[in-house]
Amino acid sequence: MTLTKYKKHWLGGGVGLLLAVVLGVVLGLGDLRERNPDIASKSPALHRLVALLEDLKVGQALIHLSYDVPFRWRPTTQPQEVVLVYLDDASHQALGQPYNDSWDRGLYARLVDRLTAEGARAVAFDIVFSTPNTRNPQGDIEFARALKANGKTILAADYLPSQEGMTVFRAFDNLFDAAAGYGLSALAQDQDFIVRRHLHVPYEEGNDIHSSLSWQLAKASDGSSAQDPRRRSQERWVNYYGPPGTLPHVSFQTALETNTFCPPGCFSGRVVLIGGNVKTHFSGQRKDELRTPFTKFHEFVPAVDTQATLALNLLRGDWLNRLPSTAELLILALAGVGFGFGLVLFRPLIAVAVALAGALAIGLLASAIFHYGRLWFPWMIIVGAQIPAALLWSVAFNSIALYVQNRLYEQSLRMYLPAKLVRKFSSDKNLLKPGAQNQTLTFVFTDIADFTSLSEGMDPDELAHLMNTYFQAAVGDCIHKTDGTVAKFLGDGIFAFWNAPDRQEDHAIRACEAGLRFLELNRRPIAGRELRTRIGIHTGLAHVGNFGSEDRVDYTALGENVNLASRLEGLNKFLGTQCLLSGWTKKELGARFLTRPLGKFRLKGFEALVEVHELIGMPEEEPATRPWREAFEQALRNYEQQNLEFAASGFRQVLEMRPDDGPSQFFLKQITERIQENLPSETWTSFTVLKEK
Repeated sequence: MTLTKYKKHWLGGGVGLLLAVVLGVVLGLGDLRERNPDIASKSPALHRLVALLEDLKVGQALIHLSYDVPFRWRPTTQPQEVVLVYLDDASHQALGQPYNDSWDRGLYARLVDRLTAEGARAVAFDIVFSTPNTRNPQGDIEFARALKANGKTILAADYLPSQEGMTVFRAFDNLFDAAAGYGLSALAQDQDFIVRRHLHVPYEEGNDIHSSLSWQLAKASDGSSAQDPRRRSQERWVNYYGPPGTLPHVSFQTALETNTFCPPGCFSGRVVLIGGNVKTHFSGQRKDELRTPFTKFHEFVPAVDTQATLALNLLRGDWLNRLPSTAELLILALAGVGFGFGLVLFRPLIAVAVALAGALAIGLLASAIFHYGRLWFPWMIIVGAQIPAALLWSVAFNSIALYVQNRLYEQSLRMYLPAKLVRKFSSDKNLLKPGAQNQTLTFVFTDIADFTSLSEGMDPDELAHLMNTYFQAAVGDCIHKTDGTVAKFLGDGIFAFWNAPDRQEDHAIRACEAGLRFLELNRRPIAGRELRTRIGIHTGLAHVGNFGSEDRVDYTALGENVNLASRLEGLNKFLGTQCLLSGWTKKELGARFLTRPLGKFRLKGFEALVEVHELIGMPEEEPATRPWREAFEQALRNYEQQNLEFAASGFRQVLEMRPDDGPSQFFLKQITERIQENLPSETWTSFTVLKEK
């Protein structure tokens, strides 16, 4: 290496190093104030800087992702130490209790009596009983008696800041005196409504009167982690055990007495939490609900689930830990040095490969530490900010011209439709049955989505009217309008083909026209109901003719390609699409219709790969759909080339433009499963294996 090149690499590496280190450290300070509340008194200047960074939200978002993402890669755990009892809609309705007022507390007494009789380990109500029930004072008396007899029931309390410091709203005196204790129900939820940190109220010497509901419950359950109040201030992070519904739970109405859903001994030796889980609510009124790392964007879980998770963490001693702030900042600085300086040493393509490998290694390391050591750190800052920034600088510094060329090339790829490498079909020739011949046809299979659930409970006459109306529209307006032949009615589906008995040179085009007519049929109600038809279209050789017995024959088609058309129809269910074509059919269409490629699949029962396309509409729709189609094609190309991170980003881009795009959701799930399986890259394939019909 010449002196000039040596200086050049040192200069470029130095700038990249500085960029990555500063970026990492700055983002790493995103939640320093939350973890160190006393930072204002120790360093006012640092406090102001951190407050400014918190307003930017970027660092916090990556830090939160570092905590959230590994949960999706970890197996679900199902603790059996706890049972949740939900005050749900079914209980409100079955027991005749109001939504906007206190329940008859005699019902709570019945539940506590059962818990006492079955030897529940401890009980907690995530409900604040701040006032007596004037409508049924006898219920309050019974509830107080049951609490006293149980001896291990914790009641929830709430608080509001005041001039004196904090005003606590606890249970009124009769219940307060009868209970074993109370705990504050407040949780340390972030702005996205996810509780990530334990909040147990720091202990004050000589003033230990307030602690959290989960801490008090763990203490009443003889959990060793909750016996020393001085340990309440220890930093703990919530260890969620699985998606919503993972923790054992029953409806309040079923828990009042033994039954199939809540058999004898259901609560024996277990911690029981009672709280709300109401879907019905007043308009504009927020329910006591939260999100978890497992929930979808608009999905919530009852707050009592989170309370139970916190208590379980304390009982099991399996809460999550996080590296100290100084250790995290040191790791981010070292990562900035390594990637910021190191990537500059490589040419652009090699730098991309190194960056991807590094990001994958960091993700796997973080996942392993999270899974086996219950420890996490803000690794997404490295993967989501430092590595991309260092990579961009490396590419720009080493070759601006190549960088521009690559960007132009990527832009052209988004507009480019890849060449269709369709394999010619060849099947083993079987002896033809009498009355049949081997002929190239285009087959169509249809099926009504979710028909089983739709038809359940329908009156037979109503169902018959619905299906007769549907079949008349499907056959008359879709198949016969394009000169197709109906071979069979298959329950709620239809099997039809073109190019027999009359020859049609444009049989594939006619079948696709029928497919578009089915899509149009999906947009209008049938007998007052909305039905969504899924269609599979394939072109290939088959035996077509009369098949049957001496007494009865059907004019139909048989063969492997018929089955393949049926598989394509079924593939819609997994891809979230409505009309799929095989590559063989797409080849016959030219530019007659607007389609998009969905990649290659190995379908159940078929060894050969099948190239699959989605029928979208007519060419006139091309400009309006171009942005999301081109983004999808680029993402699919990255998927086939095993660039899984870029592919996932591309599919998410499509979902931003088209939130209900089923293929993007399907491939994102495939990417997640491939990463979770942690297979060597040489075993990955560019196609998708579908093991179900």
